[in-house]
Amino acid sequence: MGLGSWIGGQFIDIIEFTEPSQNEILAHRFTRHKNEIKNGAKLIVREGQAAGFVKEGQLADVKLPGMYTLDTKNMPILSTILGWKYGFESPFKCEVYFISTRQWTNQKWGTQNPIMLRDPEFGPVRLRAFGTYAFKVTDPGTFLKELVATDPSFELYEISSQFRNVIVSRFVDSLASAKIPMLDLAGNYEKVSKVALERIAPEMAKMGISLTQFFVENISLPPEVEAALDKRSQMAVLGNLDQYAKFQTAEAIPTAAGNPGGLAGLGAGIGAGVAIGNTMGGAFAGAAGASGVVTPSNTTSPSAAGGPPPLPTAVAYHASIDGAAAGPFDMAALAAHVSGGKITRSTLVWKSGMSGWVAADTVAELKPLFADVPPPLPG
Repeated sequence: MGLGSWIGGQFIDIIEFTEPSQNEILAHRFTRHKNEIKNGAKLIVREGQAAGFVKEGQLADVKLPGMYTLDTKNMPILSTILGWKYGFESPFKCEVYFISTRQWTNQKWGTQNPIMLRDPEFGPVRLRAFGTYAFKVTDPGTFLKELVATDPSFELYEISSQFRNVIVSRFVDSLASAKIPMLDLAGNYEKVSKVALERIAPEMAKMGISLTQFFVENISLPPEVEAALDKRSQMAVLGNLDQYAKFQTAEAIPTAAGNPGGLAGLGAGIGAGVAIGNTMGGAFAGAAGASGVVTPSNTTSPSAAGGPPPLPTAVAYHASIDGAAAGPFDMAALAAHVSGGKITRSTLVWKSGMSGWVAADTVAELKPLFADVPPPLPG
């Protein structure tokens, strides 16, 4: 320190600290030449601040907002430490720390890695979460002893990582103990936030900090799980896949009529679409019955309700193609071969249960495949 600064320090009797707006300072040590403070000096502690006095490594006193005259009348603890029975008139050495007690808002927290939880509906799932919180120093003495120590300028970045670690750890405990299904979390952010705040507060209090606000902004699944969940939602919206396939076919007829080949090429597509719809419908119905899920299709049988019997399951035919037995083919494959000309009306076909090979157009089940295929020319 230069001579001018040292001389200036001898005449300055106002001890105060105004925090620079661009800094995030939680504690600042007041700088004086050799830490000498004159007896009778004025201490100004503004709102949102507290002043801590440290003498010989020991916390002597903490002052709240107000103006103080530093003498033996209002600093008995410091006088005891100094050991001056009759007061003091000369400058005394003491460190003064100004501690910010205002509320620090819009602090971010989040999970660096997905957290594993057991969901009652989906089983083990990985979740990510993030949000904001606010805090303030409510016990300046504890904060000074536990965190600041001898740091001349203790800033927010020095402790923010530790705060996030504490918050995420206790948040995971809160989320697991809440036992809220994954699909219901979006409507229970407030409940989860309240439980987490109750668990985090005691940990922060050990450092002289109070957590004043805690918010959960989002809890999300990994992208691939979200994509699978979207597919499941799409299937639920579609409902009856057989009816959906028929609707798509009806929608395609006007377009197919205006294309080259007209409805001739559409016949095979209709057969294939219906067959695929029947197969998928049967598969989903079987899966629903096996899982015990009650759906309109497995609550009451069609015959019991007075409706038509259920559609037959997929069939498998063998066909004579290029002089050799080929197959088995389901309805979709047969329709494709009819469209390609490999299977004609006279092609011999057979399936399990038939006594022998017969022409394809003599099988009632296969006649719809040749509805748009012209018969052979006479002669």
